[in-house]
Amino acid sequence: MPIKSYKEAINEAIAQEMKKDENVILIGEDVAGGAGTNGEQDAWGGVMGVTKGLLGQFGRERIIDTPITETAILGMASGAALTGLRPIAELMFVDFMGVCFDQILNQTAKFRYMFGGKAITPLTIRTMYGGGVRAASQHSQCLYPIFTHVPGIKVVIPSGPYEAKGLLIKSIRDNDPVIFLEHKAMYDVTEDVPDESYTIPFGEANFTREGKDITLIGMGKTVSLCNNAADLLKKDGLHATVLDLRTLSPLDEDSILESVEETGRAIIVDESSPRCNIATDISALICDKSFSYLKAPIKMISPPHTPVPFSPALEDIYMPDEQTIITTAKKILN
Repeated sequence: MPIKSYKEAINEAIAQEMKKDENVILIGEDVAGGAGTNGEQDAWGGVMGVTKGLLGQFGRERIIDTPITETAILGMASGAALTGLRPIAELMFVDFMGVCFDQILNQTAKFRYMFGGKAITPLTIRTMYGGGVRAASQHSQCLYPIFTHVPGIKVVIPSGPYEAKGLLIKSIRDNDPVIFLEHKAMYDVTEDVPDESYTIPFGEANFTREGKDITLIGMGKTVSLCNNAADLLKKDGLHATVLDLRTLSPLDEDSILESVEETGRAIIVDESSPRCNIATDISALICDKSFSYLKAPIKMISPPHTPVPFSPALEDIYMPDEQTIITTAKKILN
């Protein structure tokens, strides 16, 4: 099986769906920009070059550049979805979604419900999130919990290249709006990814490690932290299950509860700010439905309730890490 990066897997997923369905279009800043300037023969492919190469394959009628205006991008994409197209809207950073909340929360998320199920909105919103790359407070946030609060939106957060390709293809084919979150520190991560098209279902978490002592629950980039921590704990004779949530809405409650009921212990690792985040949501779920199975208190590993620091030394302290997971696991296992 070929080795591909997170970035390459996303690019391939978009290309395969655009070849399969002529209604799939790509809208965003610099997705077609740069071609023909200073000798450039291809578009820049967005701020991280994720969609580079698609302009030459599909042309400017389907790869559509926009001004720096998130409101217009989402308004255009939502309207296109209602007319029968399947737009992929690229918003550079999740931090800027506040500019277009009305289009997402009040319009796109509500169409199916407001029109009695007669209207579909097959819109995929790709956006970057996450810290650890020295991008400072306005370009490093993890705002995905905001969108899980809103009915009518699906929230997808892949943990690696294989997951990214399968979940993105599923997102593009879905008839409801999907927010597809890409951690900016993961674009160069590589693993085996099939050449052929495939989908990964929503609402089905993935067990990446199996163990009887404790459950580690991660999402997106924190899954690799949990995997690495589980491997190191195993050397000390402690066996952890790792659960990759894959999607935050829908959330695979059954797999979470099944694992916690088996191990009796849980650590949730969530890079988003600690107030009302995914870790608190899952903790409440476990307490509500599986409290009697717990052998130790639930632990949540999240950053402090502060803006993401620009200082490298402070940002390193701010971010969840493997050692914190290991120390916390040993504390509740002993």
